[in-house]
Parts: sequence; C-alpha cells; structure tokens
Amino acid sequence: MKIATWNINGVKARIENLVAWLTESQPDIACLQEIKSVDEGFPRLEIEALGYHVETHGQKGFNGVALLSKMRPDEVMRGLPGDESDEQARFIEGVFSVKGGVLRVASLYLPNGNPAGTEKYTYKLAWMDRLAAHAKARLALEEPFVLAGDYNVIPQPHDCWDPAVWAEDALFLPETRQRFHALAHLGLTDALRASSDAVPLYTFWDYQAGCWPKNQGIRIDHLMLSPEAADRLKDAAVEKHVRAWEKPSDHVPVVATLAFEPA
Repeated sequence: MKIATWNINGVKARIENLVAWLTESQPDIACLQEIKSVDEGFPRLEIEALGYHVETHGQKGFNGVALLSKMRPDEVMRGLPGDESDEQARFIEGVFSVKGGVLRVASLYLPNGNPAGTEKYTYKLAWMDRLAAHAKARLALEEPFVLAGDYNVIPQPHDCWDPAVWAEDALFLPETRQRFHALAHLGLTDALRASSDAVPLYTFWDYQAGCWPKNQGIRIDHLMLSPEAADRLKDAAVEKHVRAWEKPSDHVPVVATLAFEPA
C-alpha cells in the first residue's frame, strides 16, 4: 500500500497537477495540506473520477487538509484534539480496513511559526505539544498509524541546504527541533530517513531566488510511523520531478510503501 503526503499549495490552482500526479503515482492514500478551500469548494468530482474517495477539513483561503483514498475510511476525525478554541483546519485522520486489522492515517499541516518570538511561534509550539499528546494516545492503541504531512520542521542540519541561513527561522530553532525529536522518541519512525541516508534530500524549494534550479531546498514533509506501521515499511521516496512541472507547488510528494493490503 502506497501512502503519500503532499502540500499542494492551493488545490484549485493545481488541480491539473494533482490529477496528473494521482494518475502517475497511484497512491492508495494521499494526504494533502494547504488545500486553501472550504469543504464544499474542493474539486472532488475530478478526484472521484479517478476512483478516489475524498475527505476534507477545509478553511477559506488558508490551511486545509484532505485525505484521498482508494478505499472508503471507516472513521474520520477532523481537528487536532487538545484545544477546542483552535479554528485552524490543520488535521484530519482516517481509519481504513486492511487485511488483519486497521490502518490509521492522519494528514497534518503543522504551523509555520514565523516570525519567531511572536504569538505565531507560541502557537506552533503549543500545536506540537498537542500533536505529541495525540500521538502518545494513538500509540497506546498498538495499531498501525501514519502521521503524514507538512511538519514545517527541519529535523537535522543536513536537511537544509545551508543551516546558517535557517538558524533563526522557526522551522529550525532548537525548541522546534527538540519537540520533533521528542515526538520521534515516543516510538515513531521517520519513513524517509529509515529508507535513505542520502544527502541532500529535500521536499521543499522556495519560489524565490532561484532555489529550485540551485537545489537550495529543505526537508520538512515527513511520514512518521508507529512501530506497527514501521514493521511493514518497504520503501520511501521523494517524487522530486513534480517540482519541475508547470505551476508547481513549492513542495513535492513524499511516498512510503507499506506491506498492507485493503480488506
């Protein structure tokens, strides 16, 4: 089973790319971020025509996450637990039947947090704390679980083209990275790094300053696996070529292949 994460950076602006990618890559479950669409405005007909079921948690003009799947989820949860006052659409989780049990998959769009030192960074850290609490609760279920998405976290210096450039950025500050590593230490496996120690290995290239042709990228899109999912990991990869398409997102898909079959 192929599970993918992709920050699409506006689903309506990139619907042609999304259809082309789904047709080419054929993920069984695709986790999208930054759909920038309310639920009723999501172009579901184009996606459903490809045989995908669509679940969204949208917001007008900002944020928004989605799960596209070749099988219908048994359950869907919208919103990250822990703060009922949080109205930002950044988390959706589905439960899917697979042979021998279930597979739980979440699509998340972790806050950027810039500029550091503002309430935006405070929100980012609080959101990461809520994510860790949720992951801990899910891990206690001892079932296959994938936390996929745009984490807006550069885990290690070799995950960016120049650590000095990112030293004061909310994506790379020590408090950000410490929380990401604490999340991993709960028992989650970084699927891409478990499959490859290649350097450089990026998932995002800014539109500005020729970052793409210069390969000045960062790795901020991750699939984190519970032990029960990590045991089934066969491979993971970055589908970098998508960044060269016309009207691209500044992110590219990251995919992981797990040894599960639909029920």
